[in-house]
Amino acid sequence: MIIERNIAPLIVFAEEDIVSALRKISVNQRGFVLCVSASGKLEAVLTDGDVRRWLVDGGQFDFGVSAAMVANKQFVAAKDGASEDELNDLFSDRVTFVPIVDGQRHLRAVAFRGQPVVRIGDRVIGPESPAYIIAEIGNNHNGSIELAKRLVELAVEAGADCAKFQMRDMSSLYRNEGDSDDASADLGAQYTLDLLSRFQLPVDEMFQVFDYCHELGIQPLCTPWDEASLARLEAYDMPAYKLASADLTNHPLLSAMARTGKTLICSTGMSTQGEIENAIAVLKRHTAPYVLLHCNSTYPAPFKDINLAYIRRLEKLSGGVVGYSGHERGYFIPVAAVAMGAKVIEKHFTVDRGMEGNDHRVSLLPDEFSAMVRAIREVEEAMGYGGARGITQGEMMNREVLAKSLVAARPIRAGQQIADEDIQIRSPGQGLQPYFRAELVGRIAKRDMIEGDFFFQSDLADAVASARDYRFDRPFGVPVRYHDLQKMIGATNLDLVEFHLSYKDMELDPVRMLDGATFDIALVVHSPELFAGDHIMDLCSEDDVYRQRSIDELQRVIDITRTLKPHFTKSARPPIIINAGGFSADGPITAERRPAMYDRIADALSRLDKEGVEIIPQTMPPYPWHFGGQRYHNLFLSAEDIVRFCSEHGYRICLDVSHSALAATHLKTSFQELLRQVGPYTCHMHIVDAAGVDGEGLQIGDGTVDFAMVADVLRETAPDASFIPEIWQGHKDDGAGFWQALDRLEQWF
Repeated sequence: MIIERNIAPLIVFAEEDIVSALRKISVNQRGFVLCVSASGKLEAVLTDGDVRRWLVDGGQFDFGVSAAMVANKQFVAAKDGASEDELNDLFSDRVTFVPIVDGQRHLRAVAFRGQPVVRIGDRVIGPESPAYIIAEIGNNHNGSIELAKRLVELAVEAGADCAKFQMRDMSSLYRNEGDSDDASADLGAQYTLDLLSRFQLPVDEMFQVFDYCHELGIQPLCTPWDEASLARLEAYDMPAYKLASADLTNHPLLSAMARTGKTLICSTGMSTQGEIENAIAVLKRHTAPYVLLHCNSTYPAPFKDINLAYIRRLEKLSGGVVGYSGHERGYFIPVAAVAMGAKVIEKHFTVDRGMEGNDHRVSLLPDEFSAMVRAIREVEEAMGYGGARGITQGEMMNREVLAKSLVAARPIRAGQQIADEDIQIRSPGQGLQPYFRAELVGRIAKRDMIEGDFFFQSDLADAVASARDYRFDRPFGVPVRYHDLQKMIGATNLDLVEFHLSYKDMELDPVRMLDGATFDIALVVHSPELFAGDHIMDLCSEDDVYRQRSIDELQRVIDITRTLKPHFTKSARPPIIINAGGFSADGPITAERRPAMYDRIADALSRLDKEGVEIIPQTMPPYPWHFGGQRYHNLFLSAEDIVRFCSEHGYRICLDVSHSALAATHLKTSFQELLRQVGPYTCHMHIVDAAGVDGEGLQIGDGTVDFAMVADVLRETAPDASFIPEIWQGHKDDGAGFWQALDRLEQWF
């Protein structure tokens, strides 16, 4: 159950018109608003269903009527203070939310049935959200406001979501009013009192640190150790609170914190399961939003005592969001806790573990905290959602290379019935998978096949995509290799072909491979990215030897292009598409390094003899596939970088729609705006669908690209740019993937 006390997005005043109410419903995306009087009393509930019924049942529609006139006045509500069990009894198939009102019917909150989530400021924490990571600074500032602020800065740099502190009112908290010189105090208490007397920040300085957190964009939180401190934090309007493990059994303080209506993050260290259950009962009695943190309050905690498996038990006990507060050495345990379901992680944070104070010894240093955050985010990305198993893009590439296919064991004539002995299993996996063998046997062959030809899905289908003449508003072509050039040119009315050279193709004689033929179309060449010896082109490599080889290999591509050019009569200055480099293996490169990398690419290109050709760098995806595995790309992703490179160095680009759609998703920028900015610098295009941040090369319509929008923008900004449909493995089955893509693209282009 979710108790939402931020009710402003859910309310309209009863006298507001129906249009205002509909706007509010649209914005809050809850499907309803609550109509309240000027004094805040709940008068009616208006759902989008109520509006539809009013529209259907009414005669003339007056959208100036008040929301209260249309709303339902016979609604279910609960009294403030109702227990969770009492609230649950009010839900039904028809009742999915329950307003909570006080004795005078003033609206106080709304209860929702659904997955448990809590909110801290603008951040939602729940099953589908990333873990909320708390840098527990506590008193590790050792009484220095300057160090406290520095710790906040470092927490921001490390990627923390929250910087948390502690506040104590010593006179009301301790029986001796916090006298650190009390000779009767136990040794442990004397030690703690001595540290607190010297290392606490005054309240006004603590508030200055909270303000500094807001300036830097990190959420401040605080643990009040007593009700006097809670009152001060309430006056500051702290959005949520942390309850220390030591106070889980302190029900008066727990109740006082619960009555604030704020989200409570409660550590469970030093408590038995029975005591945890009692605390849960207190929280539920007050309908407080809360998170329980599994915790072992030993400093440092031995690994054998941590019992991470208890996180799952804690989740069942609470029925809500759970997390982990760690005091062990290192940061691997919090990462494992996230894999166990923890959605809040708290770790102590310091600049020096040798400083005075018990917490420093179990704290992470900034670099360690940053490494923990990165590891948590990687684990979250790897967790997935447990749906049906599919084949990822990288696996698909490796399956093409490593798996096996059904192939013709001997020549087969069209119209012949396929027998089992006509089929054999061979690598690579570019055709039908072996388990289709039984389905293939007995079918009538649709085409002539020679020994070794792959069987494809089309051999099992009733209809197959085939080539025809197409009409587009710009020059179009398809990718080709030497072996299928004649077949592709003869299949349809191409304006151009795009040669996809492999490094093995570069060892062949182009004139001999073309058999001296000429073609009345244009030529585009796609340079290999991979060269012999696992050399991936990188014109900005900091290794001078590696970079020089990339330059030399590209010069060879230019020379081959010049040899091909006379055989394509409409090629005045054939473009050569390059993946210029700038990839990294283990993580993205910082923005500060990118300008120098672009400069090295421009310098490398200036060393080439480019007479008669045009080099066009390709726009890149954020996660390119090399050798069937994923790397990171850093250049030619953002519109700003692309435009700056082109305008400063005088180049045009090959706009890969799939790559740039993935890059826009990754960068959280507008794909439409990217197209508008890079369109004027576009010479040639790869038009293909995409999904997510690494699903490239998809068939048109199988991804998420809005091709109507793409066509409109490119018609305005790049009206003369040519294109090919660069569908992954589109050349198979006599180009069936390309023909299907062109069929679909014709409606827009």
